[in-house]
Amino acid sequence: MQRRIFIKQTAMAGAALSLSKLSAASTLSDFPAVRTAPADRKFTSKAVENVIVQVQQHISNKELAWMFGNSFPNTLDTTVDFEIIDGKPDTYVITGDIDAMWLRDSSAQVWPYIRLCKEDKDLQQLIKGVINRQVKCVLKDPYANAFYKDENKVSEWKETDITEMKPGIHERKWEIDSLCYPIRLAHGYWQTTGDISPFDAEWANAMQLIIKTFKEQQRFEGKGPYSFQRKTAWATDGVPLSGYGYPAKPNGLICSMFRPSDDATIYPYLIPSNFFAVEALTNLQELCGAIKNNTTQIAQDAAALASVVKKALDEHATIKHPQYGNIYAYEVNGFGSINLMDDANVPSLLGLPYLNSVKLSDPVYQNTRKYVLSPDNPFFFKGKYAEGIGGPHAGLDMIWPMSIIMRGLTSTDDKEIKYCLDTLQKTHAGTGFMHESFNKDNPENFTRKWFAWANTLFGEFVWKVYREKPYLLK
Repeated sequence: MQRRIFIKQTAMAGAALSLSKLSAASTLSDFPAVRTAPADRKFTSKAVENVIVQVQQHISNKELAWMFGNSFPNTLDTTVDFEIIDGKPDTYVITGDIDAMWLRDSSAQVWPYIRLCKEDKDLQQLIKGVINRQVKCVLKDPYANAFYKDENKVSEWKETDITEMKPGIHERKWEIDSLCYPIRLAHGYWQTTGDISPFDAEWANAMQLIIKTFKEQQRFEGKGPYSFQRKTAWATDGVPLSGYGYPAKPNGLICSMFRPSDDATIYPYLIPSNFFAVEALTNLQELCGAIKNNTTQIAQDAAALASVVKKALDEHATIKHPQYGNIYAYEVNGFGSINLMDDANVPSLLGLPYLNSVKLSDPVYQNTRKYVLSPDNPFFFKGKYAEGIGGPHAGLDMIWPMSIIMRGLTSTDDKEIKYCLDTLQKTHAGTGFMHESFNKDNPENFTRKWFAWANTLFGEFVWKVYREKPYLLK
């Protein structure tokens, strides 16, 4: 089933433990068992289980401890399919309630587990398998964002999408971040393990294709080979002007027809994703320097492209706001048109330091942060239960827990981090898990009851607080 079907999924009466009962619970055993039963889990990591026990033992807030124990392992419990194919580990990772693998989601879902690879070689094999599977996906079609495990499966979008759709592709929405996330995962894996065995000739071919695709979408030599149209009533699911999008003046930035929310861009130069591209290309250069074998040209090409995109960002990403001063735009077109907003999905303006794309101390980022966390951002919503960022994908007044998590992950202020933890605790609708979004005035009105990226990201946030500011969990 496609993602839009889950946009108005409301918690049913009796499906979740009442909030009053949760507040009265005093020990972990007082909470219902909502995590997948051990016998039904897709994968179990001893290192992950040890972290869960350790963190839960030291969180006096038992509801938060229960939520962490449910959410942190959710990707491993429910979404991974690991096997050995042609002598290499291969891991297919679904996003949750949609049986397809997004390059973005799959990378983000396993990212927090990387730091545990040295303690758990089976977990290391699992993540190596994700890298290998992503290589296959990129080589199949670098413009696609989501794939099936069955490489011969025909997409449900075949009859509605006007684009070059191949078997094995679930959806073909061109998003810069789809090619950045696999590089981030590969680089993070190598940094932690020192293992370069996944980075073979096929991986090198995929990296060359990523650079080629980025260059095509700079559009210095025409519109490039990609176009996309969809027969739909959802305006954000299609691309105007014969599927090439509104005009953009070539300036070195990379065009992205879709945002990481899978919604179409208004102006093709999506600033957070271009920042992410610079970081990914820099990571690729560093990784190729460690591999050396037949990757020297890739490293040189990545460095050259990163330099061009960075220069274009320096020239086009910042605008002067009458209230906030210099801030980063969300989208531009090179002709002077600007879209000021932020979306909950990452890369976002809010999440740039999380992706190491800008420094947290960057004064332009700090100004931008004030803007995106204010009512001046059209997709910042504040209601009876919470405040946070949403986006067009789930509609007005729908806050994404991901934005609250990202706010906490990119903050050094104890009060703000505690606010984020408290807000997430009171808006999970008694389910013990994160959701895609919830209504600002009614958390029991939420979308996507099974969204593994948000669950794992929440676990990453709590684990980070536990390591760095454990007193906030008391």
